[in-house]
Amino acid sequence: MSNNFYDLEAKANTGKDVKFDAYKGKTVLVVNTASKCGFTPQYDGLQKLYDKYKDQGLEILGFPCDQFGNQEPGNDSEIQEFCKVNFGVNFPLFKKTDVNGPEAHPVFQYLKKSLPGVFGSKVKWNFTKFLVDSKGNPVKRFAPTVKPEKMEKQIEKLLKEA
Repeated sequence: MSNNFYDLEAKANTGKDVKFDAYKGKTVLVVNTASKCGFTPQYDGLQKLYDKYKDQGLEILGFPCDQFGNQEPGNDSEIQEFCKVNFGVNFPLFKKTDVNGPEAHPVFQYLKKSLPGVFGSKVKWNFTKFLVDSKGNPVKRFAPTVKPEKMEKQIEKLLKEA
């Protein structure tokens, strides 16, 4: 397992490999997402954050996950279409990913180890959010119930420090 955010990589929804060193100098919000979850409307808030702060250095990385109540049943192109049509999502989405268990993606292995939750390191549900500063340091983990707009002050602070 990696000990550095910038050593990680993931496959974009399009199948392209994305090396996380491309995000050096950026504030990054990593979110596990789902299309059929009670928290799915958070896509709208995430997109608003992205629109407002992307030019100041915010990146949002969405990782669709079907590990919680089969709330992400679609394939990668269906997920992309759903997000674009229903929420205007244009921040990067990655291939459907496991966030827990033996097949957990290295990104989530790293983030969970760096920022364990209140009840242990497991991701408890969809729309768990991990905030990483511009130097690649994981700084805050947000529960699924925390709406994107409630993270704005923390994001602004990190963008100013960048």
